[in-house]
Amino acid sequence: MGRPMTSMPGDTKVLSIGLHPSALDYSRMPDGVDEAVLTARIEAANAALREAGFDVVPCLIDISPDRAETTVREQLQEHPFGLAMIGGGVRMLPENTLLFEQLVNLLIEAAPGIRLCFNTTPEDTVEALRRWIQA
Repeated sequence: MGRPMTSMPGDTKVLSIGLHPSALDYSRMPDGVDEAVLTARIEAANAALREAGFDVVPCLIDISPDRAETTVREQLQEHPFGLAMIGGGVRMLPENTLLFEQLVNLLIEAAPGIRLCFNTTPEDTVEALRRWIQA
C-alpha cells in the first residue's frame, strides 16, 4: 500500500472517535472480550499514542447517530483538528453503517480540510496515525 499524498506535521491535533465500551453488544465479540477488557485496551492504546508523541483527543461515542453527532460536534467546537481517526467498531459492524456515514459527513461539513484515517483495533491506532503524520 502506498503512503498518503501529503504527510501532516507532527503537532497535528487528532480526534480519535470510537464506540464507548458500554455501547457494544459483547455477545457478538470473541470469547474473553468484555467491557472491562475493551476499556483496558482503549486506555492502553491512548497511553501508547501519548508515548508516541501524538496530540490526540479521545472521543468515545454512543451507537445512536444523533447522540454521537452531538458528542463529535462538541469536540470540533473546542479544538481545530487536522486528522480524525474513526475506529473499527464504528466502521466494521454492519449495524453501524448509518452512524459511520453520519460521522463522515459531519466531519467533512464541520471541519473542512480534515483528513480521515482508520484503525481496525485499539492496538493498531499508532500505525494508522503514522500513515498520515510525520514522526
